[in-house]
Amino acid sequence: MYEMIVGLDVSDNEGYANYRHAMTPILSAYGGSFGYDFQVSEVLLSQVSEPINRVFTIRFPNELQKNKFFQDPDYVKVKEQFFSQSVRHTTMIARYDSDAS
Repeated sequence: MYEMIVGLDVSDNEGYANYRHAMTPILSAYGGSFGYDFQVSEVLLSQVSEPINRVFTIRFPNELQKNKFFQDPDYVKVKEQFFSQSVRHTTMIARYDSDAS
């Protein structure tokens, strides 16, 4: 399982909810899913200067499926339509392959 922990600075909660709704079927088609999802009210320690108000995990069967998902033309359209207007900044907190030894 390949998993990422991501922090966002969401500026439009409704627009971001529309993004999640539109992209979830595409994510599922690649075996992907969300594990955890938090709205954050206070960040006590951060490695970046940009604010973070949403943290989630997203997982895939493997890194190849993750790459295919993010390159999928339908996903790219959804991202351009909803994500770009509703998220000010993305912080990649961690990436890991839980099956790696």
